Amino acid sequence: MKDFKKYYILPVTPAEVYTALTNPATIQLWTGEAAEMSEVPGSEFSLWDGSIVGKNIEFESGKKITQQWYFDQEEPSIVTIKLHEHKNGTSVEIRHTNIPDSEYDDITEGWTHSYMAALDEFYSED
Repeated sequence: MKDFKKYYILPVTPAEVYTALTNPATIQLWTGEAAEMSEVPGSEFSLWDGSIVGKNIEFESGKKITQQWYFDQEEPSIVTIKLHEHKNGTSVEIRHTNIPDSEYDDITEGWTHSYMAALDEFYSED
């Protein structure tokens, strides 16, 4: 299993990024797919019409989201998204642990070229 950590810059406030990551209607706007999301710890979520599924663990409004992403493995795969104020908007810190070796390339490419690229495009259209 492997871990991934990377920072991305988005040209909006941490509060706006947090809403884009936690509000199902907003998620659907930037992904173009159905989404199920709740800020209730222990609730399950589904993004990109079921391509990403898991359980919500912890929320700190405007600052942090922790989730377990489901893979067929014993060790939980944990995603922690931290939002930091940045002179150009928000620095989004992604830390994804226990990614199965067989999924690592697809997951890390997905973070950059799908997940964060879609958010960046969404905010660049404003």
